[in-house]
Formats: sequence, structure tokens, C-alpha cells
Amino acid sequence: MSATKILDGNKISEQIAVRLRRKVEEVSATVGRAPGLAVILLGENPASRSYVKRKTKVAGKCGFKTFDAFMPASCSAKELTKIIEDFNNNQEVDGILLQLPLPDHLESDSFLMQLLPSKDADGLHPQSQGKLIVGSPGFRPCTPLGVLTLIDFAFNSENLEEPPQKDLSGKRVVVIGRSRLVGKPLALMLLERNATVSVLHSRSPEPHLIAREADILVAAVGKEHLVNKDWIKPGAVVIDVGINRTTDGKLTGDVDFNGVKDLCSAITPVPGGVGPMTVISLMENTFKSFCITNEIS
Repeated sequence: MSATKILDGNKISEQIAVRLRRKVEEVSATVGRAPGLAVILLGENPASRSYVKRKTKVAGKCGFKTFDAFMPASCSAKELTKIIEDFNNNQEVDGILLQLPLPDHLESDSFLMQLLPSKDADGLHPQSQGKLIVGSPGFRPCTPLGVLTLIDFAFNSENLEEPPQKDLSGKRVVVIGRSRLVGKPLALMLLERNATVSVLHSRSPEPHLIAREADILVAAVGKEHLVNKDWIKPGAVVIDVGINRTTDGKLTGDVDFNGVKDLCSAITPVPGGVGPMTVISLMENTFKSFCITNEIS
């Protein structure tokens, strides 16, 4: 088997950011403004703050204008509703990100419902999810979008900077995890690509035996090194969505990277794999909204 391809999410996302910026520069002069991304963050969660900081930085690289609303964890439901309404009504805002999780006294679903569906850059509004279920065009969740882009690069034998979307007809894909944010929408998006999809979860018997049938294996459960060499079909593409912190403070994934790398045709590292792709997918959704609003084909 040839050398394993390491799917470098940092490098790929930077390539996409360069392409996006070129597109923004082409159309913003005609429209009279750049795409706008609004980010709402409540509280002082270090991981959320770091993530939001990264998103704002990438938005700048793409040539976007950013609008930030950072509030204390004590923010009331009325205050949050007002922030969302203001961004919904702001014609310079094309995408709104409500950073989750919210503080315990605020229920996420009710506030996601308040987002204008046409500005749902994270693809989490029930209308966006409904369109995914019925197969209608719409905003898709960012992490699954990033996973699909990584799969395209995994099958990119010509090393193109913008490979075509891979038709997954005949490919067996196993998704480990059934979360609303990743597992469920990803399974549906893989079906849109004509893959044969299995979803494993905590009640699945002998999951490693099913995983070993996968041409493409996606792990998204948040369990350190759940996937070892016994779960991998030789030559499989392995996408690790999991983020776990070890006892010594290091980040690691759901996949035993060093233990399985040599068995794979392609694999993502953690960190530096899916994470950057989630962020750049948020930018792509925002630009898509910008183009729809301004009737740019």
C-alpha cells in the first residue's frame, strides 16, 4: 500500500480561504459591501472563546466584516432575543453564529429557532435541518460539510487545490456517533453523495466488526482512542471528528492515530484535521447567504 495521505485541515482550509477572498473581492465592489458574519458568545468558556477568536480571524482572512456580541453568562433570555433580532434585521449581516453551548439557564433550541433561516450560517435551524432531510438545497451543518470536503481531498489523486465533489456510489461509509451536530446530518449528507451508510452508537453490538467493513470511517463520539487497528479495513479513509483532552492536557481524537495510520489510505490528525474545516465551512455558508441575498450566481 502506498504512503498514507495525511489530510491537513489547516492547509486545506487556508487554500479555501484564499479562494473565498478572491471571490469576495470580485463581487463586493459590485454589491457595495463585503459579506458579514455575526458571532454571539455568552460567558467565559475558554474553549468557546478560543474557537470564536479563530472564527473571527478566519473571517478576516476571507475578507468578511465581522459583528461580535459578547455577553456575560448571566445574559437574560430577553437580552439574547434582542441581540438575535438586531442581527436578523441588520442588512450587512449575512450569517449568524450562536456559539454553543449556552449557559444552563438558556435553552439552545428556542434561540436557534429565532435565527432568520436565511442567515443560518451554522446550518442548525430546524428549517435547515428539514431541508436536509427532504433533500432540498439549504445550509448544511459546518462540521459535516468539513468532513465531506476532507473526503474529497482523500480521493484527490491529482492533488488539485479544489477537487470535485466525490460521488460515493459503491462506497461503504460507517459513521460512529449519532449526534444532532455531526452524526445524524453527516449520514444524510453522505446519502446525498450516494454512499451506503451505517451509523454506530452506544447500543450497537460489536461495533468494531461493522467498522471494519468501512471504506470510509468517521469517528465522532468524543471517546479517546476508541478506534484502534481492529476497527480499520486496510486502505480505508479515516476521519476523526473527536476532540478529547488527555490527563497531561494534550488534545487527541477518537482514533488511535499512531496505531492505525499505516493501515489507512488517508487519515486526519487531531488537532489540525476536522476543526479548521468546520470553521472554513462556516465562512462558505456565510458567503453562500451573501450571494443568495444579492442574487449572485
